[in-house]
Amino acid sequence: IVVVRFGEKYRQWNAAFDAGYAAALGKSIITLHPPNISHMLKEVNSNASVVCEDAEQVVDTLAYVIRGELPEKPRDGDDFIPIADRLGKGNPNP
Repeated sequence: IVVVRFGEKYRQWNAAFDAGYAAALGKSIITLHPPNISHMLKEVNSNASVVCEDAEQVVDTLAYVIRGELPEKPRDGDDFIPIADRLGKGNPNP
């Protein structure tokens, strides 16, 4: 698993090269970057297994992959609504 961090303090070209190299080697990729640069990284993110916005999400992902542990509480807290409930079940326009 390769974690590639993008951000203001990190060299974007080097990180993008590392992500591309990892993809060419068939490695699983986790990208970590602030939401405001998601559009610029859409190609990189499309090759990633997971896209995270903060380090805590990376830790939660690795805990799940390695030990099968889910976070005790959803990030949304008590306001958490499962995606199936938010988007509805099934596609109304197949």
